[in-house]
Amino acid sequence: MSKLLTIAIPTYNRAELLDQQLSWLERSIKGFESDCEVLVADNCSSDHTPEIIEKWQKKLINLTFKSHKHPQHLGIMQNIMYCLNSAATQYVWAIGVDDHIQDRTIADVIDKLKQQQNLSLLFLNFSGCNKITGHPIYPPSIIGNRWFDADCEDGCSDGKAIFEHCFAKSLGAVIFLSASIYRTDLIKRALQNWSDAANNWMSLAYIAGYCAAHGNVIVTKKTYLECAFGATFWHKKPKAVLLMQYKHIPEVISKLEASGYSQEFCRRILLQFCQEIDTKVLLNKLRRWPIAAIRTVMPFLILVRMATVDVVFFQ
Repeated sequence: MSKLLTIAIPTYNRAELLDQQLSWLERSIKGFESDCEVLVADNCSSDHTPEIIEKWQKKLINLTFKSHKHPQHLGIMQNIMYCLNSAATQYVWAIGVDDHIQDRTIADVIDKLKQQQNLSLLFLNFSGCNKITGHPIYPPSIIGNRWFDADCEDGCSDGKAIFEHCFAKSLGAVIFLSASIYRTDLIKRALQNWSDAANNWMSLAYIAGYCAAHGNVIVTKKTYLECAFGATFWHKKPKAVLLMQYKHIPEVISKLEASGYSQEFCRRILLQFCQEIDTKVLLNKLRRWPIAAIRTVMPFLILVRMATVDVVFFQ
């Protein structure tokens, strides 16, 4: 691996946002071109995304700039997994085209990656906002609009314990694509162990957990980017939320247990998610899609029952 970091951008029919993100990249990467490669993965866009890519390939001549256009639309997660699995550098950082990232970020990231010899995962702290109203958004489990509250800037803490803390505090934090920088060889091993990960919308939590279990983890104290909520694919597809809550999250927890996380932790986190379920929302889903909801929810309830018995036993 000749370079340190791949900055990958999965995109689909968002040419203007891609143009803005590559403009940020041009500003932020100055002085670090020899450490980085850029990969833009076009998920078979029908807009002028190819023209934007060509424009920036001509401008960023001092940078290794790769692009790939899929012959057909693969879906969001499949394109993300392509980005992560295609990196040929030591680390890979996939970023969304609509996430606002501060200009100092690349310099600080490169510095942290070079300082740590056994770093497997780097979480960039971030804030959240409602894309429509502009109001701040953050989980009730944390204080203030800083989504990671773990204190491990030096990367010397137990990586598995840090991940467990972050995962228990906010699933949304550990699956926020632009906030996660992974060691490439660990990603490839994780995806070999779960070949169907691209079909699970929560699988980034598994990838982060796998990486954390095999090395040191840094969670930055500074916030480097902002996550906009309210206008994504997940918010526009109500059935997607049903699958994520009752099928995909339990699958991820199962894969984490297979990756070395304790049965006690996995059972407790499953029960935690169960307690956070809004019963009124669940009943509404059962009314709207009775067959699909029952098929999705019943296996989840069986797992919860088993987890409840296990937790009692652990006590």
